[in-house]
Amino acid sequence: MPTRREIIIDKAIEILESNPNGVHYSDLVRKIHEELSEIPVNTIYGAIWNLEKRKPEGVYKPARGLFRHRILKDEGEKPPPEKGIEEDFYEPFARWLVNEIEECTKAIPLGGNKFKDKWGTPDVIGKREPRRSDIVKAPTEIISAEIKVDERDLVTAFGQACSYKLFSHKSYLVIPKISPESDISRLDALCLIFGIGLVLFDNGNPSDPRFEIRVRPIKHEPDMFYVNTYMKIVEKELFGE
Repeated sequence: MPTRREIIIDKAIEILESNPNGVHYSDLVRKIHEELSEIPVNTIYGAIWNLEKRKPEGVYKPARGLFRHRILKDEGEKPPPEKGIEEDFYEPFARWLVNEIEECTKAIPLGGNKFKDKWGTPDVIGKREPRRSDIVKAPTEIISAEIKVDERDLVTAFGQACSYKLFSHKSYLVIPKISPESDISRLDALCLIFGIGLVLFDNGNPSDPRFEIRVRPIKHEPDMFYVNTYMKIVEKELFGE
C-alpha cells in the first residue's frame, strides 16, 4: 500500500502533467486537496514543499514558487494567441497613463527613431504638470515607456527602459502577460532593484489590452541636460496646446 506522501506526490505529478505552464505552490496544494479531500492540507504542504528535490527526474522550478513538469521543459509554453502589432498598443497605453492611473497629464505615442540615437526612443512619452486647481505646484515630470508584444525581446526591452531614466523621472516596461513566468519573475526583481515600473498586458487584444501594474516605478531625478535635449525634439507634440 502506498503511503500518504506517495499518494500526494503522485497526484502532484499528475496535476503538473496537465498544466504545461506550471502551477504555483499554493495552487498546487489547493488542487491536490480538492481531489484528496480526506488528507489534511498541512500534510499536503509538508509533502510537496520541496517536490523538485523529491522528484528531480520529473519536476523542476523555472521560477520561485512555480513547479513545472520536466518533460515539458523543452516543449515550450502553450502556443500564444496571435499578437497585435506593437504600434497598436502605444495609444491605448498613453490613454491608460493619463486616464486610468493618472500618472500623466498628457501622454503621446512616439516610437520609431524620433530621438535618432542608439539609446533608443520611448514608445510612449508623457508629462505630469501641476493643474491650475493644485494648491501646491509640483515640478514637471517626464514619464517614458517601452512596450514589447514579443516575449522573446524582454531583455532588450528592459535595457531600453533603463536607458530612458537618463531623461525621465519615471520609466515603465510593458510586457505580455503570456511571457514565461520565469522571465516575469526575473524582471519583477530587476524592476524593483532599478526602480522601473513593470506592467503586464494582453498582447492579442489592442482594443482592450487590460494593462496591469506588477511593479510601480520609483521617481528619481534625471540628468537635466538630457531632459532638455530630448524634450526639445518633442516640444511641439508634448508641450504644445
